[in-house]
Amino acid sequence: MNKVVIYTDGACKGNPGPGGWGVLLQAGSAQKELFGGERETTNNRMELQAVIEALTALKRPCDVTLYLDSQYVRKGITEWIHSWKAKGWRTASKDPVKNAEQWQQLDALVSGAGHRIDWRWVKGHAGDPGNERADALANKGVDKALGRL
Repeated sequence: MNKVVIYTDGACKGNPGPGGWGVLLQAGSAQKELFGGERETTNNRMELQAVIEALTALKRPCDVTLYLDSQYVRKGITEWIHSWKAKGWRTASKDPVKNAEQWQQLDALVSGAGHRIDWRWVKGHAGDPGNERADALANKGVDKALGRL
């Protein structure tokens, strides 16, 4: 399996408001950057979209180390999702899971694409070069959503 290091981040100017997502993929000496955004969204949706876009970009099963600064996404995919699925995409308080469509898309990518994923949380805006680049790409995504690029 190819080893891939991924950094993802989401950004939102207002919450809700215009938002962007950014991805930095690294495999050996190769590097790829992805970004995009939406005019009206939330920070959590952009954090999720960044991971979805990153995993979608992988064309074959990979050994992935995925760095993200979102505990919402990390805990959601590694802990909470099992309960949500068992409860028909409802929370413990029986409310519908927010962003359920994205969670279902991410779940399919995680369980069906054959990747081995090591989910690693990194503190945002703390100088980690990969996270800082993903953040810059997410902000570029906001600019794209607003028609500035």
